Amino acid sequence: LSYCLLEFHLFLSRKLYQIKLPNLYHFKLLLTGVEQNHEEAYKWYKLAAEQGDAGAQNNLGSCYYHGNGVVQNYAEAVKWYKLAAEQGHEDAQNNLGGCYYHGNGVVQNYAEAVKWYKLAAEQGYPLAQKNLGNCYYYGKGVEKNFEEAVKWFKLAAEQGDADAQYDLGYCYDHGHGVEKNHSEAVKCYKLAAEQGNASAQKELDKL
Repeated sequence: LSYCLLEFHLFLSRKLYQIKLPNLYHFKLLLTGVEQNHEEAYKWYKLAAEQGDAGAQNNLGSCYYHGNGVVQNYAEAVKWYKLAAEQGHEDAQNNLGGCYYHGNGVVQNYAEAVKWYKLAAEQGYPLAQKNLGNCYYYGKGVEKNFEEAVKWFKLAAEQGDADAQYDLGYCYDHGHGVEKNHSEAVKCYKLAAEQGNASAQKELDKL
């Protein structure tokens, strides 16, 4: 029994380090005084990702996508994003959607982008909600639908996404998917501008 407990503790310790240590290096959330080290973070993410941890797979994908700690490789980023996305990881689903939307590491496919954005958006992920709203607004991968765009912009804006707040304000300003409402537009622009959204600030400057 004591041997089994010892093995369990060793496994648990390894798992905690593999999942959390990279975040320590990237974000310095767990301890202070640790220098940011992308190479070290990459190493630990890879160890955890290879054991099937969705969060680590997503973070490893981001290392490849941005070239942090490893040579930039969009195709490899897609590989790890997809493994995490298939486990329901909302950030990975959004990231994978972005790869399909922009054609990074895969053949550009707006319909596939919408598929992954929607999976993340339905979990309440604001960035994916905003991205899905843009797909409906511009008719990328779906039929153009301003009302549906407004629905997703609003959900993301209510969670504080500055870009979505600007987009929603623009819809109110121009009557896209909603009745024109100047006061609502200004309200949304102000919320976005307070977070540093330059486009929202420009709209306010026109008033």
